[in-house]
Amino acid sequence: MLYHIPETAALPHFDCSKIYREIRVSHKSNEDIRKVKSSTGSSDMAKEKKSTMTTILNAMVLYCRLFLDRVIDFVFSLYWKIKAKELKSEQLVRAVINRIKEVNPILKAVVTDRYEAALEEAREVDRLVASGLSDEDAKKPFLGVPFTTKESQEIKGFYNTLGLWSRRNTVSTEDSEAVALMKRAGAIPLAATNLPELLIWQETRNPVYGMTNNPHHTGRSPGGSSGAEAALTASYATAISLCSDIGGSTRMPAFYCGVFGHHPTAGTTSTKGVYLRKGGEETMFCLGFISKHVEDLQPLTKVIAGDKAELLKLDREVDIKDIKFYYLESAADPLVSPLRKEMRNAMRRVVARVGEKVGEAPKKYSHDGLRYMYRLWAYCMDKEPDDYEQMYGQDPNAFVELVKKMLGMSRHCLFTICRLFELQYLPKVDSKWAENTLKDIKQDLFSKLGDNGVLLMPSAPHAAPFHYSCLLRPFNFAYFAIVNALKCPATQVPLGTNSIGLPIGIQVLAAPYNDALCLTVAKYLEKEFGGSVMACKVKT
Repeated sequence: MLYHIPETAALPHFDCSKIYREIRVSHKSNEDIRKVKSSTGSSDMAKEKKSTMTTILNAMVLYCRLFLDRVIDFVFSLYWKIKAKELKSEQLVRAVINRIKEVNPILKAVVTDRYEAALEEAREVDRLVASGLSDEDAKKPFLGVPFTTKESQEIKGFYNTLGLWSRRNTVSTEDSEAVALMKRAGAIPLAATNLPELLIWQETRNPVYGMTNNPHHTGRSPGGSSGAEAALTASYATAISLCSDIGGSTRMPAFYCGVFGHHPTAGTTSTKGVYLRKGGEETMFCLGFISKHVEDLQPLTKVIAGDKAELLKLDREVDIKDIKFYYLESAADPLVSPLRKEMRNAMRRVVARVGEKVGEAPKKYSHDGLRYMYRLWAYCMDKEPDDYEQMYGQDPNAFVELVKKMLGMSRHCLFTICRLFELQYLPKVDSKWAENTLKDIKQDLFSKLGDNGVLLMPSAPHAAPFHYSCLLRPFNFAYFAIVNALKCPATQVPLGTNSIGLPIGIQVLAAPYNDALCLTVAKYLEKEFGGSVMACKVKT
């Protein structure tokens, strides 16, 4: 049975009546023009029809731009409204809590919360603001704003199961470094969200908490491993969404749920306290954020990058006309499903729009090494410090686990057992070949991109898949995963919906430490194509 995400009135809404009045003024002016034109006779009918269509299109564009501007101003005003005493932190936190309670029975996204503690911390922020902020508190960019994060990110006093039944009673004794940085920036931890068992999967499901649903279609996956975060974001049920990404775990859910997601350059965010990591490892694992708006991603990324934020050049001002554009039509990896027409058309629309409005048309890019996206990522995964088998359990055997699953005796998901089978019995990728291939791709691609180029890249073969269908198409996340293997930044950008209303989009990739280029192009595409595809409407 499918459920519809209810409209929201929980968060402070925009002055849509003012937007409507502005549009009515535009329409009235155009009506007067048409009345004058009608007196010139029937010979002008064709011109009048053309003018009418132009008027309607212009009005629609104006309406969309006005609404988008209101949304952007609203998001950025939250922090300043709290400081200016126009919006109390308690009001914002309570509004988000109420919205979560409204949608969570449908989404099944939030698994642990600290609502009362968060409200008390919000009241303390309001008291500080009322009495006058200290210089230190005044510098906190997200003072009094609540955030959520998936359960693999340690928060003191929260469960840290990783979706494993054997860890169902494990509780974190300290915050992850990223959570500590968010707190230092004034943000208030509100709740932890669901995740796939041991994170490495395209759905958000585990034996401890069950399965999270896509808000656009509850019979489909919201992605993984940050699927619950994306589902909340697309439902107006979180203000800040802290994620992590080792194979598309930030960008894939953003794609399936129709919102933005940024994966920073590898090695610039601390993994300490995430997925049992100690921090300081050489890794392609990176923290990032999912958001309704591109503008949020830059300041949030600066917070979790900490001392390394300067490396990402996030404050760099970039003129869209100075950027070189390339695009990947298809990687042709035989392990991955072919791109569907809707995905190819999405890329063509972007290429055409960029060529028309920015200047030089994007150049087509290809590399033979991209035919092995999944295998290259699998090789890089073998180099990661995580001991998957040890995390799974004591000396597990894939065949034994599979038999137990068939007999109904297993406490593990089938996809987790399949991953165990891959690690234990399938041949390893040749390390010399993989290293040479990755080196060749990096040299070729990054030399073309330089410090002022981006690659427009497909996100996936198709829109959000049905629950459980990923078991029959296990490698379709490879378009996301190859970005991790290349250790470069990428931003997921929504581009509307397909014929059945599911979000589609593309990725914007840049050379390492050129995150600002990704975000600049994402912001441009947001304006051109309408931005996030939310799963519900805001009541007006």
